[in-house]
Amino acid sequence: MIVMKFGGTSVESAAAIERVASIVRDRVPRRPVVVVSAMGKTTNKLLAIAEAAVGGGRDQALDLTTELEDYHAREASLMVREEDLPELESILEIHFQELRELVRGLAVLGELTPRSVDAISSYGERLSSSIVTLAFRRHGIEAVHVDARQVLVTDARHTQAAPLFPETYRRMRETVAPLAASAVVVMGGFIGATETGVTTTLGRGGSDFSASIAGAGIGAEEIQIWTDVDGMLTCDPRIAPGGHRVKLISFAEAAELAYFGAKVLHPATVLPAVEKNIPVLILNSRRPEVEGTRIIPGAVPCSNAVKSIACKRNIALVNIVSTRMLMAYGFLKRIFEIFDRFETPVDMVATSEVSVSLTIDNLSRLDRIVAELEHFADVTVERDQAIVCLVGDNIRYTPGVSARVFRALGDVNVRMVSQGASLLNLSLVVNGADLRPAVEKLHAEFFAELDPAVFD
Repeated sequence: MIVMKFGGTSVESAAAIERVASIVRDRVPRRPVVVVSAMGKTTNKLLAIAEAAVGGGRDQALDLTTELEDYHAREASLMVREEDLPELESILEIHFQELRELVRGLAVLGELTPRSVDAISSYGERLSSSIVTLAFRRHGIEAVHVDARQVLVTDARHTQAAPLFPETYRRMRETVAPLAASAVVVMGGFIGATETGVTTTLGRGGSDFSASIAGAGIGAEEIQIWTDVDGMLTCDPRIAPGGHRVKLISFAEAAELAYFGAKVLHPATVLPAVEKNIPVLILNSRRPEVEGTRIIPGAVPCSNAVKSIACKRNIALVNIVSTRMLMAYGFLKRIFEIFDRFETPVDMVATSEVSVSLTIDNLSRLDRIVAELEHFADVTVERDQAIVCLVGDNIRYTPGVSARVFRALGDVNVRMVSQGASLLNLSLVVNGADLRPAVEKLHAEFFAELDPAVFD
């Protein structure tokens, strides 16, 4: 068995889903389980509907709901067999009737709770998975739909739910695996439910995580993430064009790249796959002939020191100084207790005895965090910064990497430097305006020559 996950752009229209059907049909002998995201920008539209409803725009929210229904009906009708049209109409009627009732309820309450966000945002994957199942049948694929909420069990931390792995794996093994023996199973990504059946979501980008969980649960031989790019590249093409495809990369390197901004892969995706030793492939649904990127458990031999350069924009650099803590202990504890209390993750850290510099990408609670820190330290904040992260297993073994970095950057001002404890990355903070030239210079330095076994 294999798991094949298709993102929103891969299922955004009838034409896109036709491509997906063709890709899946070619792999039916491998007994695929297909995990799909919401069609196109449906999740964004659902959240806009919710915001309109609680903001006093009940009629506007209902109009947007009708637009969304028309979109799904129009695209789905182009790819469903005539004999399946009654089933399609029933699916649309049931889901959008529920959605309208939810919109009216939100309009009365005037409040959008995390539980409500999960309830309304789940409709995208619930609809797309049902529609894709019907579309597959038109292409001669024996397909069966499984509601992901019946098999992916989570805690009740709405909008960022954590899977309850033992129960989820049990249900995957007992429900999904037997069905996959005789049909292509289609599930929605991103969504799950508590043990009592309350709908939850894994957070934005969670469809990749869903695919990895499904793969681990059914003991898949491979997890395929189908997106709209040819795989992982040596740099983000939106920042600096001219990157090269990475053919082979380790789980550890892929996780570092994902965490530090590589959008092609959700950071949590690799965790269940690593535990079960399942390789992950990144493939392009628009160019299925391209081999993509293969992510494997062990280290990948490579003559290049760096495998790829990841970036994060819109970072805040927080500098914390307290001379009162000289020769005292507990400074770091006091700092990180505050970030913990405000549920704000820290990306990079550089420390001395009385000063700490760190970066965060969630700025929603920054003002309150600073107010707390100022009780015992002087704090300055530099906004509109960017992280540039060089990732490669060879960084730890190659002398002179730092010298090459600073020589290549030339007149680009580096605000902070950090090497991760994994020794797989060397990260820099630069001003947001310097991000593109910094990436271009580093890319020219480290990828002038390529190991043909690893790069294309």
